[in-house]
Amino acid sequence: MRIALLSPLPPEQTGIADYAEHFRSALTALGVEVFTPLHGVSAAGRLAQLAGFDWSQVQLVHAELGGGRLAEFEALDWLRQHQPQLPLTATVHDPERLVWRRARLPWPLSWLERLPRPFPQISALLADPLTLFEERRLARHLSRAVTLTQTGARCLSARMGLAQGQAVAIAHGNLSLEPAALATLDPLRLLYFGFIYRGKGIEDLLSALAQVFQRHPALRGHLRLTLAGGTAPEMAFGPAGNYLDELRDLARQLNLPDCLDWQLDLPADAIAATIQAHHVMVLPYRESKKLGLLGAMRGTSGALSWANACGRGVITSNARAFAEEVSSGNGSTFEQGDIGALADAIEALALHPERATEWAERATAIGLERRWPNVAARFLDVFQSVCRENR
Repeated sequence: MRIALLSPLPPEQTGIADYAEHFRSALTALGVEVFTPLHGVSAAGRLAQLAGFDWSQVQLVHAELGGGRLAEFEALDWLRQHQPQLPLTATVHDPERLVWRRARLPWPLSWLERLPRPFPQISALLADPLTLFEERRLARHLSRAVTLTQTGARCLSARMGLAQGQAVAIAHGNLSLEPAALATLDPLRLLYFGFIYRGKGIEDLLSALAQVFQRHPALRGHLRLTLAGGTAPEMAFGPAGNYLDELRDLARQLNLPDCLDWQLDLPADAIAATIQAHHVMVLPYRESKKLGLLGAMRGTSGALSWANACGRGVITSNARAFAEEVSSGNGSTFEQGDIGALADAIEALALHPERATEWAERATAIGLERRWPNVAARFLDVFQSVCRENR
């Protein structure tokens, strides 16, 4: 089978690029020939590449949609118009919408974009009916829209008006890793893992940990937190200032430096060992209030996939579709943005550390089910089904 993949790929530093690279490798191992016609093509050359590529050599086009990117959405929409016979599928990483915003706003809204806040936000809201119309038009043209959770599939279907069976849930794939036993539970080691930038709730995590120590001073020295992951410059060092310095200042104010470790810009080959050196991952994500005006984001997280692959439980907020991801005994959830509730969850684990072992056992089983060869086989079944339908 031959397919075209429209997606970011490494060395781009995004979770979707990493996902797509594992996806491509796993499909290739199953004998699928994967073309990447837009990889390395500049925005200026994208239209010419779409027009010049020989689409007859592929049986299906699959795209990765999400992460604020628009190139893949625009490419699919071009194919909808210029190659209508070609089956199109996509993994929608941020349901209940496909892309949430337009690349270019019509005049006079484009003029508002150039004004100070809040006018750009107002212009996006005013343009949203047009954005939603274009998303629904493309979504209904897709042979299959794949989401990473059942929650995401339900929400995407409802918002996009999809036909029954058009949305399919296939869990986030994870690497095939050797299990590693938990280290001794004293000290109990917590890990935040992921890209480190504003909006991930990391400040909430630091504040919650400080609350736990205020309630139980004896836990100091028996409970540690590591902040690990990437620090993409455009996100960690943006116009709002140096976010890493802000986190370090907050940690000092909360008297946490002696309980806090940093592993920034973690190399890819060190991720698994780092996660398995800890007992539980903590993901305190908050949903964007700005996006909340446009809909409900019901995606999941690559970090959760890593936790399963490494056989580690998770304490996570109930943002996105995270509650579904830890609903089978591999972790616990708390109300997003509720620092006290997060402190309660950490405290409960610290006082009953055997839960980390129970969660790890269940996460290991989930990780085995979701190894990339298994996930790629499910995608291949979907692709073959779509091709049979389009004969």
